[in-house]
Amino acid sequence: MTAESVLKAIAGAKNTPLQIGEVSLECYVLEDGTRVFSGSGLQKALKFPTSAGGSALMNMLNTGDLKNHLTTEILAKIESRKEFERPGAGGSVSKTYGYDATVLVDICNLLIECNYLGILTPKQQEYARQSQIIISSVAKVGIIGLIDEVTGYNQHKNRAKDELQKFLSSFLREESAKWVKTFDDSFFEAIYKMRGWSWDYTTKHPGVVGKWINDIVYERLGPMVLTELRELNPVLEKGHRAKKHHQFLSEAVGVPRLKSHLEAAKALAIVSDYDWDKFMRMMDKAYPKHHQQLSLLIEEE
Repeated sequence: MTAESVLKAIAGAKNTPLQIGEVSLECYVLEDGTRVFSGSGLQKALKFPTSAGGSALMNMLNTGDLKNHLTTEILAKIESRKEFERPGAGGSVSKTYGYDATVLVDICNLLIECNYLGILTPKQQEYARQSQIIISSVAKVGIIGLIDEVTGYNQHKNRAKDELQKFLSSFLREESAKWVKTFDDSFFEAIYKMRGWSWDYTTKHPGVVGKWINDIVYERLGPMVLTELRELNPVLEKGHRAKKHHQFLSEAVGVPRLKSHLEAAKALAIVSDYDWDKFMRMMDKAYPKHHQQLSLLIEEE
């Protein structure tokens, strides 16, 4: 794994563990939103002896009858462990590997099921009994909320929502401005040329052009911009909108950003030799889309 792929923990610390029964577990929220336990933390939860090696749990799951009952979901979570930096940790132990927190519940359910089938060794039966305690202490649907609470990530999400609202307030306006021509003819001419259409300076465009504008322009101006514009400028009963989306962009921030983006789009059209596929690849690289759903941008509690 390269240094560039090492994630940072944005919430969680050694002194804010998750309490499950009698066991205290370090837990973290990574910058990509993943909630994790360390491999040693998983073993600690199941009460593996402290003398057990760091791979003892994984070795157990991959041997004997347990291996035959290991699901693809559990395997995927185990194999997709993520290296991350723990906040405040230094030296050789500043980085560790984290496992999706819900895999603990999956492993517990696996051990409980296999114990019911009577295929566990006496030692594995002890882990199954501990698994039952864990399942009784925290349901799978609640483990994310518990981690967010003890790590302080709920406050982080609230701050992120506040920052998003500040951005949208500066970028948009509640009341539409007077219409001023903003998408000049050269922009549409470039679109038509890339699609192999003839250009005759028309102001009436096929409906698909509007979809392309949403893709090329509004989804790339900022997070939730297109979603908010659709709220401010809804489709009427007759099937059209009363205003143009750009009339709801703020004069100080939104309109200048739009004009700059349109100029960049026209430049990319030229550089791509008016090849649509090449243009879109360049657009995705230079101006990637922003999330337009709050549930994707900021996870709801």
